Amino acid sequence: MTADPPAHPGRAGRREPRIIDAVKFSTDANILLASGGAIWLSTVITFGLWYWDLDRGGAAARARGSGPPPAFVFPEMVNPQYAGPGWYPKFLDYLYLSFTNAVAFSPTDVSAIKPWAKLMMMAEEAISLLVAILVVSRAVNILR
Repeated sequence: MTADPPAHPGRAGRREPRIIDAVKFSTDANILLASGGAIWLSTVITFGLWYWDLDRGGAAARARGSGPPPAFVFPEMVNPQYAGPGWYPKFLDYLYLSFTNAVAFSPTDVSAIKPWAKLMMMAEEAISLLVAILVVSRAVNILR
């Protein structure tokens, strides 16, 4: 435990609020991996929700069949014989898009055709790569 900083002369007896506390980082690999996994999973879910909410005006517009043209082309759109009549992407499709994008660092079977969708996919790939690099680099430091 670190000692509290000295009180300001005009504020005798009161502890100064500190933004950053002097807490050491954990050296437990299990905590590191669990934290990194939670951050990565949060990223996947967040981007899945964003893709679902932003593509073609949102879920309600897709269900009605109205809204702007799609930003993502799913395989079922290209091969309608494999999908049921009236198929439209649901949340699970966007979550799958987000997961495969974060794991492979590239689009897999779903293509982004709008610039904003491509930028979002690039951002997700960069965040996933950064999380992986930070977790691995910290793990290497723990092993030293």
